[in-house]
Amino acid sequence: MSLTLLAAAPPARGVESALADLNRLVEIKQVALSPDASHVAWVEAAPTPAGPSGSLMRLRLAARQGGAPLRITAATDGRDHEEDAPVFSPDGTQLAFLSDAEQPGQPQLYVAEVGSGRVRKLTQASGHLEQPRWSPDGKRLAVLYLEGAADAVGPLGPSPRETGVIGSLVLEQRIALVPADGGKLLPISPDDLFVYEYAWSPDGTAFAATGAHGSGDDNWWSAELFVIPAAGGPGRVLHHPALQICEPTWSPDGRRVAFIEGLMSDAGANGGDVLVVPASGGPARNVTPGMRASAAQLDWTGEAGLLAVAVMGGDSAFLRLDPDRASAPTTLWRGPEHVQARWGTSAAFSADGAAVAFARETGLDPPEVWAGPIGKWTQLTKVNAGLRSPAARVEALTWKSDRWEVQGWLYLPPEDVWPGKRPVVVTVHGGPASAAKNHFSIENLLLVSQGYAVLTPNPRGSFGQGAAFTRANVKDFGHGDLADIVAGLDAAVRTGRVDGNRAGIRGHSYGGYMAMFAVTQTQRFKASVASAGIANWLSYYGQNKIDQWMLPYFGATVYADPAVYARSSPMQFITKVKTPTLVLVGERDAECPAPQSYEFWHALKTLKVPTELVVYADEGHKFRDPAHLLDRAQREVGWFERYLGSPAPPALR
Repeated sequence: MSLTLLAAAPPARGVESALADLNRLVEIKQVALSPDASHVAWVEAAPTPAGPSGSLMRLRLAARQGGAPLRITAATDGRDHEEDAPVFSPDGTQLAFLSDAEQPGQPQLYVAEVGSGRVRKLTQASGHLEQPRWSPDGKRLAVLYLEGAADAVGPLGPSPRETGVIGSLVLEQRIALVPADGGKLLPISPDDLFVYEYAWSPDGTAFAATGAHGSGDDNWWSAELFVIPAAGGPGRVLHHPALQICEPTWSPDGRRVAFIEGLMSDAGANGGDVLVVPASGGPARNVTPGMRASAAQLDWTGEAGLLAVAVMGGDSAFLRLDPDRASAPTTLWRGPEHVQARWGTSAAFSADGAAVAFARETGLDPPEVWAGPIGKWTQLTKVNAGLRSPAARVEALTWKSDRWEVQGWLYLPPEDVWPGKRPVVVTVHGGPASAAKNHFSIENLLLVSQGYAVLTPNPRGSFGQGAAFTRANVKDFGHGDLADIVAGLDAAVRTGRVDGNRAGIRGHSYGGYMAMFAVTQTQRFKASVASAGIANWLSYYGQNKIDQWMLPYFGATVYADPAVYARSSPMQFITKVKTPTLVLVGERDAECPAPQSYEFWHALKTLKVPTELVVYADEGHKFRDPAHLLDRAQREVGWFERYLGSPAPPALR
């Protein structure tokens, strides 16, 4: 049955006020740096009653050397609109961006003068626009254009209700050009190719692009590297990858293209080795074999060379790579903090690579914009100056599991408020190819605010320790990575700060799957919260709308090798479950469809295991409605209080 905002469990103490405080967070979504490093632009996800998930994008521009930021907007009605994707012109005098100021949900391309902030409109498109890019001579702009799909939400949004002949409509996202002084938007890439990312060649005659034929949401995992003429015409396949690719980046002389290739379970969550291929054709060469890190973003500059933003262990790092030979990268900077590359934000380099602008954050410090030479940057914003983390500290932990050294983060509430050993909740990240870093996570910090310690492990399958570690869960979902997680719980207990007898587990997406699978394998966890989980890989294969991501992990379709899917399915072991499990899911989730949650909940209910199922109306894979976000938070905390006990000392209960 579909349940929304049930009153079965009373709100946990202090959850609503704690969440309201955390929802004052201003997220920094994107950062751009002018080629001469004199100006910085960024996008702020300004809080609304919905919190950051329901906020509007506001575009800011500031001189790097100081001064009040200027609001850049195409709006003339004095209201907020979605405005994002800032990119400076080659001479740094203009800033292109997208805005739906004219019609909500329909972005158009605009250009602002950096000196005055005056804005002019370039396009009159009917469809979705993203990733604007200036031509090297500054005379044209390119943009990705999905004609007739202005409100494209992607796989994270609510899945559209489908009727009639299913799968008959295929829309292709194409590279389109428009003159910098305005004019008609002209698609130039092949009309049978969905383009995901692209980059201008230095001479402006071509694009390096990642693309695939067919549905955009489902075929990113089989994308190839193309060279596409800027004058239009068929694309030329430059590289057919063994795994997933992203970040096509030209060398300054236009003779080579660098890109990231690796096992990546989600488009936009980048990680892998760096390869270089001749632009004229030929074999690609891995220039970072054996790298104990995962590259996430690339920039090939004229003077600093090939630079990467990477996950290294659980840290963020800036690396310099040698494109001419396979070698260990030079670490320019590494820190125990969160520098997110892609998934909506990135680091931006100056033309010579001498300066960078980006958003920095930790579990103690909310995000702010910083800029300057690598490792010598200065803070530009104080948009979150009034927001205090409920965590007293965040500790890096490492532990051994099988042959692997595994890493994670332990978030701890203040001792003076929550003395003694605290109950601990293990939060498993999604992906599985992703990484838990030290960052200002509202979901984790909300639990900390209620007195729980939170452990965020990076088990095998995560980014940060190289390609072999990321691929270590292939054909082994749930088994090796659960061993890593349980060993991480043991490591947290050895710190003396948490109570290993009061441990819970939670997660969303792949983390939701792990919250389901864990309770079929071990009694270590006294409570579980599985959000958007996967109960049965065999049925999931035919239910989700992005099934192509599964092939690199399972090695074959479910029809060719059902045994490998069954081996990792919680339903195969369901009679072993004794752990109370709360199951949460969005009604219109395309990535982890609601029937998976129904199946798990129905089994536990039949087996008399304490369980509840909540299906949130019209939500997709990422929850957005503020009432649903509050309800989910209250239920999670209430579930852990019920089965782990309240962390509060008797005087505070």
